[in-house]
Amino acid sequence: MHLWDKGGTTRESIISFTCGSDRLYDARLAPWDIVGSMAHAVMLERCGLITAGEKESLLAGLARLLDEVTQSDFSIGKEYEDIHSWVEIRLGEMEGEGGNPGEGRPGTQIARSAAGKVHTGCPASQIARSASGKLHTGRSRNDQVLTDLHLYIRHQSFLLAHELKDLAVDFLDLGEEHKHDLMPGFTHMQAAMVTSFGLWFASYAESLCDDLHVLAGAAALADASPLGTAAGYGTSLPIDRELTASLLGFKRLIVASPYAQMSRGRTERQLTGAIASAANTIGRFASDVILFMSPGYRFVSLKDDLTTGSSIMPQKKNPDLFELIRARCNRLQAVPGEVMLMTAGLPPGYNRDFQELKAVLFDAFDGITGLVQSVHGALAGLVIRKDILSDNSYNDIFSAEEANRMVREGIPFRDAYREVAKKAGSGSFTVPSTSQYTHTGSIGNPGTELVRERLEEVTGRFVAGNSPQELADRIREEGDQVPG
Repeated sequence: MHLWDKGGTTRESIISFTCGSDRLYDARLAPWDIVGSMAHAVMLERCGLITAGEKESLLAGLARLLDEVTQSDFSIGKEYEDIHSWVEIRLGEMEGEGGNPGEGRPGTQIARSAAGKVHTGCPASQIARSASGKLHTGRSRNDQVLTDLHLYIRHQSFLLAHELKDLAVDFLDLGEEHKHDLMPGFTHMQAAMVTSFGLWFASYAESLCDDLHVLAGAAALADASPLGTAAGYGTSLPIDRELTASLLGFKRLIVASPYAQMSRGRTERQLTGAIASAANTIGRFASDVILFMSPGYRFVSLKDDLTTGSSIMPQKKNPDLFELIRARCNRLQAVPGEVMLMTAGLPPGYNRDFQELKAVLFDAFDGITGLVQSVHGALAGLVIRKDILSDNSYNDIFSAEEANRMVREGIPFRDAYREVAKKAGSGSFTVPSTSQYTHTGSIGNPGTELVRERLEEVTGRFVAGNSPQELADRIREEGDQVPG
């Protein structure tokens, strides 16, 4: 069944092309579509567009559907066009089974009594079907799916933020552990100055912290309710958009109805841009690991259970894990451009092109989450070499150290610089003490506590307590209250 069916016949190949894959992606939106419908039902009753009994029937039925869609084997059959038609049809089917979806729940008898007064003489199933048929009052699938997506993005961003934070904390812990373990620092791919593994790890933690700032800004775009903007031009029905926004925990409304559809693609572009930012950080770390494992460096190694081998070369231990992490991070960095091209130059209002954004968005969230978890699991198998600077070929990286020693003795830096430059390449430098490093963000003082504080602050910006079940419980509790 199609919600837009007006009695005509659409070629089956067209239905398959336009709806075939969408059902697969809509299964992920199912819990959000249901809680959005619960909030909508409460609002319709408050505005006098449905009765208290109809609202109660809808809420009870939707609660049952929420239990159904959270099962691991849930899918939307091809007899349904999308999640919206599945919800509406399933409600009608459940009501037709006896109109008793909320048996045992306090207030159900009162609700059925109220419904009976309105529909005196009608069978219970007919009353119930009337309720399910009224659920779509005052909304369109356009604002409905956008509400689903905003709820999904808000929750997934919260989950991703904490995954990124956990990875950043891993890097900070390693930064503290290895803050005195020295390594060469490079500029122009040349050994340049002495640094530490502690700073190397801490720099990736701070990069992830900045990625979280980007993600927080992008997620904030989705924390706005489009529900009630209908097809992008509002409705003449007396609905209360502020109420549904409050019930669903949105911080604000999308105010101008046409902007709801204008925002399609823009929100996804910002979200995938934030994901690409995190992918850039992770990809660069993977590239570092691969480089530092190579024969010319040998700064780090991987435990055997993190490497693979060759079918012909018995000695090979390959960093395939990090090579694939790098490749997949690079793919994610291309996604914002894909979103931009998919939505470039579209005319005003809703366009079916927007449907294709679901796959891109879901895959991006899945991709970055998998990458974060892969690096998280691999860090424990990363082995740091601690005697790198015993190799005399790295002596020249202490040139700046020697110049700074002379400065502390009162010699102008430029004079010290020229004097030390004369000795460069002679191998005459010895490894000096690094105890002179005192400032924040230097050897022995990587500043990990400051980064930890920033991580706590930025992850606090993400909205918590908005899982489908938490929203459903809050909406039903609010729906039971009688307005003052």
